[in-house]
Amino acid sequence: MNLLYCGDEKAEDGILISILSFLKHGKEQLNIYIMTMDLETERQSYRAVSDAAVRFLDQRVKRENPENTVAKIDAGTAFRAALPEANMETRFTPYCMLRLFADEIPELPDKLLYLDADVVCRRDCGEFYHQDIRDCELAGALDYYGKWFFRRNLLCMDYMNSGVLLLNMERIRKDGLFRECRRLCREKKMFMPDQTAINKLAVSKRIQPRKYNEQRRLREDTVLQHFTTSFRFFPWLHTLTVKPWQVEAVHEKLGLHEYDDILEEYQVLIPGMK
Repeated sequence: MNLLYCGDEKAEDGILISILSFLKHGKEQLNIYIMTMDLETERQSYRAVSDAAVRFLDQRVKRENPENTVAKIDAGTAFRAALPEANMETRFTPYCMLRLFADEIPELPDKLLYLDADVVCRRDCGEFYHQDIRDCELAGALDYYGKWFFRRNLLCMDYMNSGVLLLNMERIRKDGLFRECRRLCREKKMFMPDQTAINKLAVSKRIQPRKYNEQRRLREDTVLQHFTTSFRFFPWLHTLTVKPWQVEAVHEKLGLHEYDDILEEYQVLIPGMK
């Protein structure tokens, strides 16, 4: 199974938790790629995921299977050569668009499961990963809120969340999907730029069940849980954002103890990763 994460050093906690969850719920070999970079913008300096963190993760996954690997990919050169200029100063960091450069990385395999760093595996997702996607560019689940507001087809919901994407990199490279997404991000300011671009430009995508990207709350059939911002209506209308590495908030605000064994190991390991 080939997994792809993207982010800067602030994503290290989430990547560790996500990897631990895949180690727990799957037995097949994991080839994990982390796209990262150093980046200076007018407002902020970002640092890449560290070499030490990658070595630490590689050692941890090899405890389960010596064939498991974690590899760091510096995508800074490709990113700076095609800066998404119109979206560099949005409320989302530039790293949200880093996945759109995956086709520029020749060492990435033809099939990839892209995951945001706040996605936790609850059950073996082999059935999702091993589906045949030769006839489409990517597969993923609907965006929980966006499916109501950002659909291209008024007769059906087709707006996908980009936090969990099964990518057919061979086809994406051939038809230029990500290249066109980068162009759009360079020319037009958008809300959730990477997700908007993918949904606007993908010509062949496969909508998968909610259980493969649960963005609201844990359900009985959840396979992959994505800790996104959600709306709550009690005792008043407000948004709630809790990430997996905010362990106390996971317990107190979400009332969630499903991942306690993973979070306990995370808390033991994270000091050695920094």
